[in-house]
Amino acid sequence: MTKHEILTGIDIGSSQVCCVIGRRSQESGEIEILSGAKIPCRGVKGGVVINLQETSYAVSKVIEMAEEKANETVRQIYLGLRGSHIESMNARGAINISRTDKEITAEDVSGAIENAKTIRLSPDREILHTIPQEFSLNHQRGVPNPVGMEGNFLEVDVHILTASSSHLSNIYKSVAQAGFEVMEPVYGLLSVGDFVITQEEKELGCLLVDFGGLTTGLAIYTEGSIKYSKELQIGSDYVTRDISHSLRTSVSVAQDIKEKYGIAMASLLKQDSKFDFTAVDGRTVRESNRRQLVEIIQPRLDQIFVMIDEELKKSNLTDAIIPGGVIITGGGSCLEGIVQAAEQALNTSARIGLPQDIKGPEELVGNPSYATAVALFRSEFIDATGYSAPRAIKGPSWYRRFRDWFEQSF
Repeated sequence: MTKHEILTGIDIGSSQVCCVIGRRSQESGEIEILSGAKIPCRGVKGGVVINLQETSYAVSKVIEMAEEKANETVRQIYLGLRGSHIESMNARGAINISRTDKEITAEDVSGAIENAKTIRLSPDREILHTIPQEFSLNHQRGVPNPVGMEGNFLEVDVHILTASSSHLSNIYKSVAQAGFEVMEPVYGLLSVGDFVITQEEKELGCLLVDFGGLTTGLAIYTEGSIKYSKELQIGSDYVTRDISHSLRTSVSVAQDIKEKYGIAMASLLKQDSKFDFTAVDGRTVRESNRRQLVEIIQPRLDQIFVMIDEELKKSNLTDAIIPGGVIITGGGSCLEGIVQAAEQALNTSARIGLPQDIKGPEELVGNPSYATAVALFRSEFIDATGYSAPRAIKGPSWYRRFRDWFEQSF
């Protein structure tokens, strides 16, 4: 009989908490999604906890909803993080191989990476992930994995992600108060990138756009690895608020209108149609149409794509993304016509990014809103403690430190 490991991913996003429960075959490694749930969370804003009790309740509630659907009990979770407090930079590390035996070992690789991590940080910041991009051996660039090769001088280029330690601690507290243990925190943009982008697209060059509620995550890949990442402080909730203000209705009704009738560009609207909705007082019924709706949506989307384009120019990697195009994921990518809008705004091809090689209900595996939570199941990403080409090497485990403190204190 095949044994399975139960997995739970929690994506604490810009303004909501998303949970997915799945199981992985211990023999084949195949992952199957069993259930999922998501709820709005007023305790989180832009990936940052602003109300500990609200966030803790949301984590507890969303896991309870997913547990009931899957008929499973959750104790440990993989935690996806995001937010503008997460920042990135590129760095380089190097070591001399002074041994008589010049063969590069895994310890040599770790030493070069540790050297790259000797960067100046403010007291409230910690390294979350360090991702090797490329190795050089005796100044020969383009070495994917130097272990086993011989040389005197080993260099590594890395992409470093740092986070606010106080924000991280608040997230860990909210999960602990909900009664769950974090296996390991992971920057959601990285995990979803490894899940929805093919290796060939990474080699050719592409842009990942993760449309969250209050933030939009960007990651540029080329030559097989991540070269640039950024969290923009704007997301799909801004579109929802514009609809709410213009139609004078509640945010929840505006969200429903956006999902049912919204479209990204007026040129894509083939036929206009009317729809009814409830005004902000909860009683008055009003009428609007899709033509008016797209006139509300398109200006905000244009603003977001202008900001993305400006960020591409800052990175000096605009031309690098053209071959592989744009991969769009996150809840905001569910808007009708978003692919065509991205292609027109960024002048390259685009597609929706969905988890690959995974089984489960179509409403979960085919829904970009759940992509990050599902992507957290990639154990080869989460469990990486040493070098392996595409993997991230984690910085100090803030969760483990916090857990020890929490257990001692309470």
